[in-house]
Amino acid sequence: MKNHPLKLLVATLLFGVFFIPAKAGANAPEAKNIGLQMYSLRGDIGKNAENIDTIIAAVGKMGYKYVEAASYDAKAGTIYGMTPAAFKAKIAAAGMFALSCHVSKRLADNPASTNWDEVWQWWAKCIATHKAAGMKYIVMPSMPKQPSQADLQIYCDYYNKIGEKCAAAGLKFGYHNHAYEFEHKLPGGVTMYEYMLQHTEPDKVFFEMDVYWAVMGRHSPVDLFKKYPGRFLVLHIKDDRELGESGMIGFEAIFKNLAAAGTKYLIVEVEKYNLPPVDSVKASLDYLNASSFVKKDYSGQ
Repeated sequence: MKNHPLKLLVATLLFGVFFIPAKAGANAPEAKNIGLQMYSLRGDIGKNAENIDTIIAAVGKMGYKYVEAASYDAKAGTIYGMTPAAFKAKIAAAGMFALSCHVSKRLADNPASTNWDEVWQWWAKCIATHKAAGMKYIVMPSMPKQPSQADLQIYCDYYNKIGEKCAAAGLKFGYHNHAYEFEHKLPGGVTMYEYMLQHTEPDKVFFEMDVYWAVMGRHSPVDLFKKYPGRFLVLHIKDDRELGESGMIGFEAIFKNLAAAGTKYLIVEVEKYNLPPVDSVKASLDYLNASSFVKKDYSGQ
């Protein structure tokens, strides 16, 4: 999704306190419990698909502790072209674990006409694949805008049911946002995002808030943490490019309110770069490791 200069300006005015990116010193601090969304290195992965283990090893060497995958082939039941066991083994060999994966299974254009038998067969295979890969979470990365409350309610019921099926297998199901869920309002004025928070069950559906896109959607992550406590098990920590470079995301305020959010895992995602992608994701991790307001580990809270 493209960034818009006006959105950047408004977000800065509404939420941004200008932060100077923290610099990692000569003796960099010990790496914190932070993961990487592998979509951040999509270009390198695409160029080196036959040698993805080199990329995985590089991510582990940087100090990342876990990864979130973004390449599930539902037909083959593979992750980045590997069996779940092979993917798990390569991640482990790099000193990490696979926390989660973004997968997409949308409903029919008219959600009420969905072939539910086909949908639940798809999910049975998906859940089995990611459980075999040792993952904790499965995340839906996006969904279409819904024109009516009735259509969005079908999706909320759908997500609750996926959550039930994931829980039965020992996994959890979550939803990842972009900006449009905050911008698109249903009749009556409620945003898609808040409707989803209000109509999915906390024990079945968590929200992987992308803090950058929340700000782009003119919403304060901290306000949402306080209004819907405990719903944000995982966060995408993102900036316009490398973390801390824009000065418009209030990272310190976000991190000081993670207890209210219920956050256990932090995932760096970089979609645009000032540096080569590998250097960019390393610089983003260095920023978090050097930031005193970021705790070493949130998984126990």
